[in-house]
Parts: sequence; structure tokens; C-alpha cells
Amino acid sequence: MTAPLQFGLDTFGDVTRDTSGAMLPHAQAIRNVVDEAVLADEIGLDFIGLGEHHRADFAISSPETVLAAIAARTKRIHLGSAVTVLSSDDPIRVFQRFATLDALSNGRAEVILGRGSFTESFPLFGFDLRKYEDLFEEKLDLFTALLSQKPVTWQGKLRPPLKDQLVYPPVENGTLKTWIGVGGSPQSVVRAAHYDLPLMLAIIGGDPARFAPFVDLHHRAYKEFGRTAQPIGVHSPGYVAETDAQAREELWPDYKAMRDRIGKERGWPPMGRDEFVSEAEHGSLYVGSPETVARKIAKTAKTLGISRFQLKYSAGPLPHEKLMTSIELYGRKVVPMVREMMG
Repeated sequence: MTAPLQFGLDTFGDVTRDTSGAMLPHAQAIRNVVDEAVLADEIGLDFIGLGEHHRADFAISSPETVLAAIAARTKRIHLGSAVTVLSSDDPIRVFQRFATLDALSNGRAEVILGRGSFTESFPLFGFDLRKYEDLFEEKLDLFTALLSQKPVTWQGKLRPPLKDQLVYPPVENGTLKTWIGVGGSPQSVVRAAHYDLPLMLAIIGGDPARFAPFVDLHHRAYKEFGRTAQPIGVHSPGYVAETDAQAREELWPDYKAMRDRIGKERGWPPMGRDEFVSEAEHGSLYVGSPETVARKIAKTAKTLGISRFQLKYSAGPLPHEKLMTSIELYGRKVVPMVREMMG
């Protein structure tokens, strides 16, 4: 029997406006994220993921710390990163922090490991960006060795070797649930299968169906490795309001502000309203009424055969109060509709 589709939320802790239009301090943005996660738990969502960033527009640089605060105020929701930038961190410390979170939350911790789409952490922590691929590959190899929770003997090229090393604290029950976050690289898909880890697809633009070849590659790789395929999840942006028109009008200015700010750094042209509408109607932006968003999630779930859908619900300076309403509609209306559509 196929497991039911899980529903999650993701945020980067975007720095938002208050009701007067003034930008909130980072500290308040972090406290608001905790309240948003508490609401997600209360309405029965399965997962909350916090992204790691080191820049002015996103408040969360230490997801595990914020997740520990959420753990103390929630009961059932699973808690994870979205993503942890493993390339510029120490695999042993990452494991220890999430094992500690797992203890505090009574087994609800997960980690999504990735290379990240931003590079600020590399100069900040003294890593050579030219070794972007090598750093991730070697650190992932060490991290996966830790998952067995047995003495680790390991050797790489970028750090001293380990011999019969145990790492504490151990995960209390089972192993730490670990995903690989992938933005569209076939090599990353095969890498996740090689390490026998679930795959989280970050689909942030274009028709989600274009990722079907990556899903096929995932299953082919597992077949070649002679193992049962691990689950696949999808992370995509979205926003829910009572009507399609309301959702688009409320999201558009703040989504454009976020998109244009990042786009300016990367050489993209400013986002036009036509592009926004196209993404809403045909792409990977899940914005609209509960019915519209539910139909779109159900279509993606059926097309890609996913096990979890994670809605990236924050969008630039879009205020906390509107985010809370969107979360409420997502949990109380969208999720039941999708479950009904999925049969």
C-alpha cells in the first residue's frame, strides 16, 4: 500500500514588513517563524523546513537553533532544514546538531543537505568557492558514514582522517532522516541514489513536469544499485488566499521585490507581471484559492509520483499576518482537498 502524500512548509525566514509597512528586525522575523511553525503543527501539517542563509534579506542563519525553539512548542510536526549548506559546514557538527534536535523533539528531526543556491557562506567561513563540487561530495561521503552510528573510519582529501571514531549524541531511535536537496542536476540525482537517500526536488520555475526525467533517472539508478527507491519530495513557492485574484494581488508586489533583488545579483531582468501570471497558471508557483492550489499540487504529485510536497510559503517582505492566513488555508482547506483528489 502506498503511503499517503505528506504536506510540509518551507521558509527562509524572510525579513518582512509590519502592519505600517516598516521592515521588521531580524530578531522579530525569527520569532514570527516560530509562531508560524506552531500554527502548522496545530493544523496537522507534517513538516516545517527552515533554510540556511547568510544575507540581509533572510533572518535564519542557524536553522537548528530555531527548530529547537519550535520543538519546545510543538508536538507532532517534523522539523528540518531547507537546506543545510553542507559544503561550508562540518559534517560531524551538522550531525551532532540535528541529533540534538532529534532528542529535544522526541524523534522528529530531519535534515535536507544541499549545496545551496547562494554562495555567501563560502567566504564567510573561509572555503574556496572553486572547490564547490569537491567540498560537497567529500562532506556528504563523511556525513553518510555517520548515519550508521557505528565507529567511523574514513579518509578524504580536504580534512584529517578518522579512525574508529564515535560521534555523540547518538540518535535515540533508528537513524537521522536525511534528504538530498537537488535543483536540477542529473549528477545530484544519481548521487542521492548512490548514498541511498531520499530526494528533495527544488522546483522554483517552469512546468513541474519537466522534472519527470529526473524522477525516471532516480528510479533507474536505484534499479541499477539493486535497491528499493527512496521517496521523492518537491519544494516549490506558493501562497493561498480566499480567491485567485486576492492571492495574486497580495503576493505579486512582494514576490516581485524578492525575485528582482535576487535577479539583480544574478543578471536576470526584472520580473514582469506576464511572467508571474505564467508561473501561476503553468509553472511552479502555487498561488491562488484553496481549490486552485489543491488542483495544482495534486497534478504535480500524480505527474512526479512524489511522497511529500513542501510549500515555500514566505515571499520577501510579505507580512507575517498574511503568511499566517496562507498557512491556515493551506492546512485546513488545501490539504484535505488534495487528499480527496488523490483518492
